[in-house]
Amino acid sequence: MTLNTALDVTYQVPRLLPHASHRVSAVAERPGGKGINVAHVLAALGHEVTATGFAGGPVGSVVRGLLAQSPGVVDGLVPCAGNTRRTVAVVDAASGDTTQFNEPGPHITAAEWSRFLARYEDLVHGARAVALCGSLPPGVPVGAYALLVRSARAAGVPVLLDTSGEALRRGVAARPEIIKPNAAELAELTGSRDPLPATRDARRRGAHAVVTSLGPAGLLAATAEGTWQATPPRPLSGNPTGAGDSAVAGLLSAVAEGLDWPARLTRAVALSAATVLAPVAGAFDPRTYEEVRGSVKVTTA
Repeated sequence: MTLNTALDVTYQVPRLLPHASHRVSAVAERPGGKGINVAHVLAALGHEVTATGFAGGPVGSVVRGLLAQSPGVVDGLVPCAGNTRRTVAVVDAASGDTTQFNEPGPHITAAEWSRFLARYEDLVHGARAVALCGSLPPGVPVGAYALLVRSARAAGVPVLLDTSGEALRRGVAARPEIIKPNAAELAELTGSRDPLPATRDARRRGAHAVVTSLGPAGLLAATAEGTWQATPPRPLSGNPTGAGDSAVAGLLSAVAEGLDWPARLTRAVALSAATVLAPVAGAFDPRTYEEVRGSVKVTTA
């Protein structure tokens, strides 16, 4: 689920310089937002997946048209009157660094939110697992994720929450199966910049498990079964946009398949690493995935 769906536009330039004009060497457009990136990776792993959230206006029409061309992803988006946002990623080919620009998204009315809740209830009752991802568009209540987590739990469906700020603070209290903050989001939630105690603290706030993204250092997980750190065999340079979304897809697919925590973390780290070598978010390099998956190190933390 991506409430704040987007059209992801990726520009590649030879070198990104402030206050300069640039010739774009390549352009890619994809339906995006964190949850749609997750859906693309899940579909590539062979899972049946429905992408839901809001889409509206001319940009929303482009998003839905592109989504219709995405193998394995069912369009479950709910129409809204406002124009779907765009995100622009500028990839510096010389350094591999990415600069991101994210629009705020359309204003969602109370009637549109009610229509979405009805659609979500229908989808949850046919699901094996749910990922709730990304920012809230204007007009959506700040406690929206807490409501959606409770709805999934009432249906007996495991739910992974990947958001930040007050939406995460309220959502974690509804006891999702997993939350997946990055280090900055975890520090904002707990007030601590030490990942291990902060991850454990976040779990005490309500989540059954907390999986923290540590960038090139991999993932740190605090669960009822134990605490682990999973690290890739080597750092990979490239475009990190979407690497966290691929980790979410790895975790969610492994939950749906009933894998244990070391196997979940191994898959998530390998997918995240393989995404760095892909040109756009929502994709991963299959060869790198298979190579890294056999070399991920999972240790007790």
